[in-house]
Amino acid sequence: MSKLTLKQQRFADEYIITGNIYQSAIKAGYSKAYAKGNASKLMENVSIKTYIDKRLEEIKSEKVADQQEIMEYLTSILRGEQQEEILRGIGEGAQTIDDIAVSAKDRIKAAEMLGKRYAMWTDKIDQTNTNLEINVGEWDDE
Repeated sequence: MSKLTLKQQRFADEYIITGNIYQSAIKAGYSKAYAKGNASKLMENVSIKTYIDKRLEEIKSEKVADQQEIMEYLTSILRGEQQEEILRGIGEGAQTIDDIAVSAKDRIKAAEMLGKRYAMWTDKIDQTNTNLEINVGEWDDE
């Protein structure tokens, strides 16, 4: 992968933010005429595409919760370790923010979600495939 110019890198970074090729090219410093006619060519540049893909993967790993994090969060809700904020009126149209324990319905919902994850609520019976051979004509007629 060849090194990106500063303008190409700014374009790629803006594209990651906006998703708009034309606006990203202008913000990166390309002229409006270039952006209108040739900005799509920037996306065909292998180095730019590689840079964008790499940055998106980094952002994804930083910003998106993974399975373990979600399970830990649901467990902390179930155990009552989380607080939620509510607005409480204090008169004359003013409000204050209070922290309260997570409600019972939210704790039950977390328990249900965890239970579904571990298949605790299924009534299905695991059946193994058993082949049964019946040969007609081998039975005794009694």
